[in-house]
Amino acid sequence: MVSKKVEKSRVKRKLRVRGKIHGTETRPRLSVFRSTRHIYVQAINDDLGKTMAEASTLSEELSNSLGGLKKGDAAKEVGKLMSRRLKAMGIESVVFDRGRYLYHGRVRAFAEAARESGLKF
Repeated sequence: MVSKKVEKSRVKRKLRVRGKIHGTETRPRLSVFRSTRHIYVQAINDDLGKTMAEASTLSEELSNSLGGLKKGDAAKEVGKLMSRRLKAMGIESVVFDRGRYLYHGRVRAFAEAARESGLKF
């Protein structure tokens, strides 16, 4: 269990990052959540408060193919999937929201794979 002090600092860090960015319909906020096993990503239109697209390691398109991959490699696949979904909607550019996580490891692997697939942020 996490102490209240640690949880408070996590929330503070998350709000500091999120306070500087804002997603729109043409350039949504790409929000990342990383658990111990999975990575989840949402493209959010903050003007309407709606999720436009989502992808995760639990997505039906990926769940079968991620069988023996490391978590970093799975994050790359999620980045490619999210890029494909957004391009199908006509979205080329996003605002990246790493949340409380450092731009390191799985978050970085996801972001670089999304960039290689053609997303701009």
